[in-house]
Amino acid sequence: MTSPTDHALRLPAWLSSLFFLALLGLVGLTAWQWRDGPPVSANLLQLLPSGAPGELEQLAEQRVQEPLNRDLMLLVHHADEDSAVALAKEVAGNLNASGLFAQIRRSVQADLPAMRQQLLDQRLVLLDPASREALIASPEEFIQQRLQRLFSPFESTSLVPVEEDWFGLADLAQRRLPQPGHIHPRLDGALVAEHDGQRWAVIHAQIDGDAFDDKLPLLVDEQVRAARRWVESQHGELLAAGGVLHAAYGQRQAREEAGLIGSVSLVATLALLHLLFRTPRVQLVALPVLVGALSGAAACVALFGQIHVLTLVLGASLVGVSIDFPLHYLSKSWTLQPWQAFRALRLTLPGLALALATNVIGYLAMAFTPFPALSQVAVFSAAGLLGAFACATCLLPSLVNVPLQPWAAPLSWAERTLNERRRLLGRVSSRWLLAGFVVFCLAGISQVSFKDDLRQWVSRAPALQQQAERIGQITGFEPTSQYFLVRAQTPDELLERQEALSARLDELVAEQKLHGYLALSQLAAPTIIQESLHLALPRLLENSQPLLALGMPIEVLEKELADLQTRPVTGLDQVLAGPLAEPWRPLWLGTRKDGTVAGLVSLQGLRDSSALHGLAEGVGGVSLIDRPAELNRLFAETQRQAAFFKMLAAVLILGLLCLPFGWRGALRCLAVPLLAALGSLACLGWLGQPLTLFGLFGLLLVTAIGVDYAILMRERIGGAAVSLVGTLLAAVTTWLSFGLLALSSTPAVSNFGLAVGIGLVFAFLLAPWAADTTGDRAS
Repeated sequence: MTSPTDHALRLPAWLSSLFFLALLGLVGLTAWQWRDGPPVSANLLQLLPSGAPGELEQLAEQRVQEPLNRDLMLLVHHADEDSAVALAKEVAGNLNASGLFAQIRRSVQADLPAMRQQLLDQRLVLLDPASREALIASPEEFIQQRLQRLFSPFESTSLVPVEEDWFGLADLAQRRLPQPGHIHPRLDGALVAEHDGQRWAVIHAQIDGDAFDDKLPLLVDEQVRAARRWVESQHGELLAAGGVLHAAYGQRQAREEAGLIGSVSLVATLALLHLLFRTPRVQLVALPVLVGALSGAAACVALFGQIHVLTLVLGASLVGVSIDFPLHYLSKSWTLQPWQAFRALRLTLPGLALALATNVIGYLAMAFTPFPALSQVAVFSAAGLLGAFACATCLLPSLVNVPLQPWAAPLSWAERTLNERRRLLGRVSSRWLLAGFVVFCLAGISQVSFKDDLRQWVSRAPALQQQAERIGQITGFEPTSQYFLVRAQTPDELLERQEALSARLDELVAEQKLHGYLALSQLAAPTIIQESLHLALPRLLENSQPLLALGMPIEVLEKELADLQTRPVTGLDQVLAGPLAEPWRPLWLGTRKDGTVAGLVSLQGLRDSSALHGLAEGVGGVSLIDRPAELNRLFAETQRQAAFFKMLAAVLILGLLCLPFGWRGALRCLAVPLLAALGSLACLGWLGQPLTLFGLFGLLLVTAIGVDYAILMRERIGGAAVSLVGTLLAAVTTWLSFGLLALSSTPAVSNFGLAVGIGLVFAFLLAPWAADTTGDRAS
């Protein structure tokens, strides 16, 4: 039966009704957001700030990233080459039957008549720079080289018959076109790659979608696993590489870790609470956790369109923070007897509200950094805490309003601990302890290194990385994230600028700093060069005596020459429309709205990225796009911005704490988390761990959570010992969440968990220092 006092202490009934309506709305919103499946993304690029603010830069980035997102390369090896080709054919058929792929190629699928026709029609524009120069400057030598090719037994067959190409222009155009990679067709058309005396059958597939879709990567990964098992059962070997496989690994690891961390921390927390309070009803403290997780996920999907798996992993640690709200008033049951949940809530509500405000301010400070990764985690956490607080204050008290007789031992331990602390401070001044702590921090911080690398943001998959490296060596396809963006007023100017850049890239290739590159200038000649070739064509006939000596009628040569002279110059668009231009077509970005044109120069097998910087100096309209270097700059800039926003948040929190505690008490409360963050940073230095962007975020999070402990110890509702027990419970449950993150296979998450876990230890140890020194507040 509810007593009049208990009834009077309840929150207004309309507040509970409003919470239920909001909860129903949250459940409905979540169901609608998940109506087409989980809106979960594994696309790492979505967590990065946009380094391409303009439309052209965004298009260039999309062209470069598309093969990484959609392409899947498989190589099949067997002791018998024909068996390897047969195995590849079977694998390709199974992949095609799965319906997951838009295209699968294991053999030459070129339109040979169309390729032959393009060589005939565009042989002048397709000539490489060296051949063009030889034709114009030395036609006699050009003819002699043609004779050598005609009678050389080592020359491969040309697509264009000799009787249609007496001067060998189409033959030269075919031979001198750069061959991307080391992949070549067999006589039966099957694609093979040879490396270190081994021949591998090649399968190139494109998934029907994006590598970072929700379900597709896992389905593709299962297909590859099944293919590998079958090939190995036939005594063969299968290698596979593609962004989709890394995405599948990342999704699987992130979901497993999110489920493991969330479930282990929640089960351990509930077991601890059951041990302390000895009633099954206390397990209902999990409700704020569930409401908080729903609130955070719904807010992320509403603001960002989806939620990233990395956010889920970090958000799983919200269990430890959101459960602090009910623990603050449940811990008062050690002295507030007979226990009344609403009375405890009334007494602790100002502190809870203050803790919520300081936490939300601390989290939202990170939402304004340029990194969507931090913004998404900040929004998830802030919204989750608001939902957990509403549940802990509006619903939970009525569910746990039962007699509580907690285990008495922790209270006596806390009293003895506080007594020992007072004796210690009686012998050693707190100023000396603070000085020693500062020396410890300075020595540790001096050893901290700052390191940020995009590869730290994903779970490491050594097997996948090794396969990708082997495939790169075998096939010659080693794409890089660096590329050149070339702008010009006309296509001719674009080709001239790319040709000037190509000359410098050739030097890097010769120095083995670069494996190769693709540029539009390798494919087509500018119109002005084509006109020069037209003017030089008559000199070919004048120097064609060696061909006439072989019995070739002069009429045939004259006819071919006349046909060449009557052909108009060919524009870049026309060349790119032909089948020979397939590898180069993605490099053409087209004509922009202002009439200018743009194109890319892609790189393969870059050994030294620093060699690219300054390479395009003096070549107009050429920009090096070095995404990793740009990210490093953004990492450093974000660290500065995060520190600034956190200082701003600290000022706001200080002003907020001044209202109940005055400026002296506010300074004490704020000093606790700041010193805890410094202690955590120092420990990272002593342990030889670098400080990453997520590690910095963890330190900033320590300052937000540590304020809670300081407030709890400052208020001392129910006495100092009870407040210490409540602080310990909050610290242990939070540490169970964040501490487990240190075991994550994702380096950035592990660094984050380590920074927070160590910081929470310091925050608990320093929290009693925030207490009012004038004496205990009455219970």
